[in-house]
Amino acid sequence: MVITHLSLTNFRNYGRLELALPPGPTLLHGDNAQGKTNLLEAIYYLATTRSPHADTDSQLINWDAQQTDDPVIVGRLVAQIETERDSRLLEMRLIQEKSRQLRNGRTSFRREALVDKRKVRLMDLLGNLRVVLFLPEDVQLITGPPNNRRKYLNITLCQIDPIYCRTLSAYNKVLEQRNALLRQLAEGAGSREMLVIFTEKLVSLGSQIFARRAVFLADLAREAQRIHYEELTMGGETIRLQYAPRLEEAAAKQNRQTADLTAAGEWLQSHHENVAQIETRFAAALEQATATEIARGMTIVGPHRDDWSFLLNGRYLSSFGSRGQQRSAILALKLAEINWMKQQTGETPVLLLDEVVAEFDEQRRSALLNTVSQAEQAILTATDPGMFTGEFLRQSAHMLVRNGQIQMEQTPA
Repeated sequence: MVITHLSLTNFRNYGRLELALPPGPTLLHGDNAQGKTNLLEAIYYLATTRSPHADTDSQLINWDAQQTDDPVIVGRLVAQIETERDSRLLEMRLIQEKSRQLRNGRTSFRREALVDKRKVRLMDLLGNLRVVLFLPEDVQLITGPPNNRRKYLNITLCQIDPIYCRTLSAYNKVLEQRNALLRQLAEGAGSREMLVIFTEKLVSLGSQIFARRAVFLADLAREAQRIHYEELTMGGETIRLQYAPRLEEAAAKQNRQTADLTAAGEWLQSHHENVAQIETRFAAALEQATATEIARGMTIVGPHRDDWSFLLNGRYLSSFGSRGQQRSAILALKLAEINWMKQQTGETPVLLLDEVVAEFDEQRRSALLNTVSQAEQAILTATDPGMFTGEFLRQSAHMLVRNGQIQMEQTPA
């Protein structure tokens, strides 16, 4: 899978860009704040419909374009994708309209997705382009809140599994309805009969999510452990990826809660094929938590509260690992993600690496660049090309990024 052409209009600092992209590794270099990261963000957004950096999608529209008097501003991201089986044209439109009815300058914002020039649901854009993104802040998958780790699961799985993505979307809608009803019940209103209906739907959808995550994390854990042990630490350290599904109400004591969730994760990974058993256990957990959920006005059991963690030599990496050890674990995770996607689809995803090479020592940098060199397409950013080996520079395409303009350079001899 490769991107042969990328077109950007009114996206970040790109007013207009038409860029042909070659297969293999491409190095984007230049000073900071010139547009290197923005280009990777555009590709990631086309693949996932999400930005890894912006708080709101409207922030992605070119600032100069927003300052005009035009009633409608459109940001466009278009990519021509070539695979072993076919080619496809992907497009995302970011549309901002200034309201004529209101005098306070309010605007409306919407998104449109197109595949081969035909409008589709945003969800249907997923999977047409698959990417793996490397960022310096990826270490927050270890040290940050559980929401970061759930987001990683969902974005990765949705690129591969459309059934999972549709199930997750339906689950979130039912969860929102159930939480609204729980708040009503807490205030003495609402219907207990409706709670039963929402709970049954939540159990059916949530059990499928539990099962799919259990399989994915088990597959990812095996590959990450192999890479970390054999390629990154040369047999010096072992890591284990541990699933902690919220398949029951949290225990009062932290140690017991951790043990209970770990046991639940192991149970799920051994029972993932029997969704009926997962439904029975999930339903029982919700029944037991009903009183607490009504009192709190929210659903406290379910995959929306899931978590996972890394253990290094049997100890939690988030608490006991050094910064270098945490970066090694994330590198193993990302390399495992690449291999998992290739195994699932038969094609290597497009690799996007934003200023990450400098984060690793020589051994880990070598392992990363070896994977990059073998990828069908990889796009890297750097302020200093000197951190790369001469061999890698010779086999890479080089592009200079300066103030939203990109210039192809001759590859060093």
